[in-house]
Amino acid sequence: MKKNFSLKSFNTFNLDVKADYFFEFSNENEIIEVLKNEKFRNLKHLILGGGSNILFLRNFKGLVLYNQIKGIEILEKNNENIILKVGAGENFDDFIAYCVENNFYGLENLSGIYGSVGATVIQNVGAYGVEIKDFIKKVIVIEKENLSKKTINKQELNFSYRESIFKNEKKDKFIITYIIISLKIKKIFNSNYGNLKKVFEELSDLNLKNIRKSILKIRNNKLPDPKIFGNVGSFFKNPIIPLKKLEFIRNKKIEIPYFKMDENFVKIPSAYLIENCGLKEKRFKNCGIYEKHNLIIINYGNSNGKEILEFAKKIKKKVLKKFDIKLVEEVNIY
Repeated sequence: MKKNFSLKSFNTFNLDVKADYFFEFSNENEIIEVLKNEKFRNLKHLILGGGSNILFLRNFKGLVLYNQIKGIEILEKNNENIILKVGAGENFDDFIAYCVENNFYGLENLSGIYGSVGATVIQNVGAYGVEIKDFIKKVIVIEKENLSKKTINKQELNFSYRESIFKNEKKDKFIITYIIISLKIKKIFNSNYGNLKKVFEELSDLNLKNIRKSILKIRNNKLPDPKIFGNVGSFFKNPIIPLKKLEFIRNKKIEIPYFKMDENFVKIPSAYLIENCGLKEKRFKNCGIYEKHNLIIINYGNSNGKEILEFAKKIKKKVLKKFDIKLVEEVNIY
C-alpha cells in the first residue's frame, strides 16, 4: 500500500495528480484481503487499468486499485473456435499480439488500442468494424459489497456502443478479474469498414500478421503517441441520432455524413462535426485538437484536467449550436 502516490505515469493524459492510497494487486485474494480492512473498504475506490480512458480533474481522494492480474489460459478448443480465460490486467494490445501469433482470429482490427483487457470490456472498445462485445462470453468479477466471486454472462452485460453495465447501473460495484473470450480458429477477416477492404486487397499475403501491421500503420499515422502528447484517443463518442433528426438537419442545406445503424437511427462522425465548426487544430491554453484527428484532444505538456474539460465544453457548445447535436464524452472523468 502506497500513500500520496503520483498517478502521472498511470494515465495517458500524463496529468500530474496524486492518489491518497495506491495498491497494486496481481491476484483475487490480494484485493479481497485489502478490502476486508474497514479503513480501505470505506474509502472511495478507483479501479485502474491502463489509464488510457480517464481524465483526472484533481487529486484522487481515496484508494486507487491497480489491476495487474495476468495470465492467458486455453479453456476449450475445437476445429472452429478457441475459448480463452484472460487476466483483466493483461495489456490489451499484447494480448492481441499473442492471438495473432497463435492464429486466433477476431481481434486483429483492434490492434493498437491502449489499455488493459478488463478496461476494454467496461468501455466495449471498438475500431474498424469490430467491438470487444462480439467475442466476450463471460466476465469474472469480485462483487465489492460482499467480496464474493461472481461470473456474469454476456447477456447480462448490456453491451451497446461504448457502454456496458460497468459504466452504468453497476458502475463501481465490481472488480473485473478475468474475461472469457471466444475466437475463431478458421481463417476469417472483417474488412467491412471504410477502406479496409482495399487495404486488405493490397496485401501480398492476407494473414493475421500482415493485417495487424496494416491496422497499426493506419493508427500510428493518425493517432498521437501518449508519450509525446498526452491523450486518451477519441475524447467524444460518435453521436447516434434519429433518422428524422438527420433529415431535419439536411433540410437546412447542411450536408452531413452518416452511417446507418438501423431503420430508425444513424451514427454521425464527431470528427466531421468538430472540423465543420472551425475547430480543426484549435488550441486552448496548454491543450488542443490533434492535427491529424479531430476527435483527439492532446496535452501539450503542461495542461491539467480542468483545462482540458473546459476546452471540451467549448467544443460541445459549438457543435450543439451549429448542428443541434449533443456530443458525449467517451472518456471517464474523475
